[in-house]
Amino acid sequence: MGQDDCTITVSRRNVRALDAGARRHQLEHMDELTLAVVGIDFPNEDKARSNRRFEAMASAIGDPVTLRPDPRNRHDPQAVAVFSQRDVQLGYLSAERASMIGARLRRGEEAVAIYQGLKGSVAYIRVRFGGGAPTLPPVRADDAPAPVSPDDGFYPDPDGPEWGA
Repeated sequence: MGQDDCTITVSRRNVRALDAGARRHQLEHMDELTLAVVGIDFPNEDKARSNRRFEAMASAIGDPVTLRPDPRNRHDPQAVAVFSQRDVQLGYLSAERASMIGARLRRGEEAVAIYQGLKGSVAYIRVRFGGGAPTLPPVRADDAPAPVSPDDGFYPDPDGPEWGA
């Protein structure tokens, strides 16, 4: 490896660092964004041991949710918990976003959040800072439910005396 190769490698690292810094700066100043809620497959620590996934499935798109910094979280003191409108915890913001969102909440920025949906093991919320209600992005064609065809592959057994009908 020659001297020029080292210079290129350092330059690429600097570009990545600048890109990460620019992304962080951009996220800190965005007024509206979609955030992942992780940990929905863990039970809550309340007396009822409520089920986060069930709560996410019971939430409707557009339902209000609450963001609460959780400085006593033993895994991450910068964690931000997400609660449904029924005050049941859905999970936590992903660690990569929690520090930035938590800092904005601790600064007293007004935040309004709504439930956006569930896909796999992650729920999504939409957050708007600075007042006003968040707007949901349009549903993409690949996220829309598939239309139900009249021939869905379900063929009921014929009714008759031999089947107890």
